[in-house]
Amino acid sequence: MKMLCRCLLFICVLVVVGCSSSPRKYHAPPVKTELSDPIMVIAQLREQLSQWHGTPYHYGGMDLNGVDCSGFVYRTFFDRFAISLPRTTKAQTSYGTRIDVDDLQPGDLVFFKTGSGENGLHVGIYDSDRAFIHASTSKGVMRSSLDNVYWQKVFWQARRL
Repeated sequence: MKMLCRCLLFICVLVVVGCSSSPRKYHAPPVKTELSDPIMVIAQLREQLSQWHGTPYHYGGMDLNGVDCSGFVYRTFFDRFAISLPRTTKAQTSYGTRIDVDDLQPGDLVFFKTGSGENGLHVGIYDSDRAFIHASTSKGVMRSSLDNVYWQKVFWQARRL
């Protein structure tokens, strides 16, 4: 009888332990923010930059192992604002409404002609204080100034979603 009780107790312990799950690390998704609230947009862009900063440039990439400029823009808008943009820079150039560089607001797209052809386009997201976040081919994901001589020279257009 003692042996039967021990066996039943052992089976009960196995069932209870086997049905429990290990604690999972849960990261709450970012708050979905309207692009009309510049303070919240800036906060979301800064958070995205802190998570992605230094991620290496990889043509066609879309994750923390490597990302290209349009992939970073795509992921940022999808992850932070639940907005699905086209995947390529060329397709993103026709999305939204074209605006003047002097009217930039946080969350606007900024485009550059850094070379020729479709692969000569670059895109970033305007943050604030004349700066934008983007995936640089040389330094990976970073924040840059629109006042930088290089970016001034190759600036092409800005668009608001």
